[in-house]
Amino acid sequence: MCKLYLPVLAVVVTFQSCSPAKDLDDTISSGKWIDLSYDLSAQTLYWPNNPTNFKLDTTAEGITPGGFYYSTNAFSAPEHGGTHLDAPIHFAQHGLTVDKVDVDRLTGDAVVIDVSANALANRDYLVSTGDIANWEKKYGAIKENSIVLFKTGYGQFYPDAAKYFGTAEKGASAIPKLHFPGIDPTAATWLVQHKVKAVGIDTPSIDYGQSKDFKTHQILLGAGICGFENIANINLLPATKAYIVALPMKIKNGTGGPLRIIAWVKG
Repeated sequence: MCKLYLPVLAVVVTFQSCSPAKDLDDTISSGKWIDLSYDLSAQTLYWPNNPTNFKLDTTAEGITPGGFYYSTNAFSAPEHGGTHLDAPIHFAQHGLTVDKVDVDRLTGDAVVIDVSANALANRDYLVSTGDIANWEKKYGAIKENSIVLFKTGYGQFYPDAAKYFGTAEKGASAIPKLHFPGIDPTAATWLVQHKVKAVGIDTPSIDYGQSKDFKTHQILLGAGICGFENIANINLLPATKAYIVALPMKIKNGTGGPLRIIAWVKG
């Protein structure tokens, strides 16, 4: 087995045997890339008590004195909102900051565990080890260094805050009214024990809305496992055989950051 590299995307795709460039082109063209990220805009969803949101200001736009068109913007945004990454330091005092997370931990083969039937019926649903066990009965054991994504079905509600968060209210008083699915701490412990690379979900948080101690964050991030939150288009992914590239903004000393996450799936 060898590894071939896509120079433009700096993506490693593993194949059973080495092939010349044409074979690599044929392999990539036999599949497609799926964007799993929401765009950043005034509609981007942030935690209700967040004092700021995404802001984009035009600093120049138009025809210059030299006769050519030129435009540029300035933006500001919290680290955690929209499709984003939680770096270990977000909930682990001595964890890695986002700029120190190895790219290898953010790229790799992914599995998608669909819990939407239960989650859509219960806004406070917690993904369990039973959900993982049921998936493995159908598709086989989850391999070490897999990226595990959970599909709750709540991505269909984004960016409607009332449907996605469970409330459209703002401020600290809205926090107790958050109702959306997350990952049970016992399932988080299972993921740590089985040495997965990263964990993602199509809700605002890997902990469910009613969490008070964010135990799933503590367990996963404490073990150096990054979280991907607010994943888009997860419904377009197969249960297996997707390859994930999840590259966050490289903020020095950041606790997380906006994430451009994409998946390659075989056609």
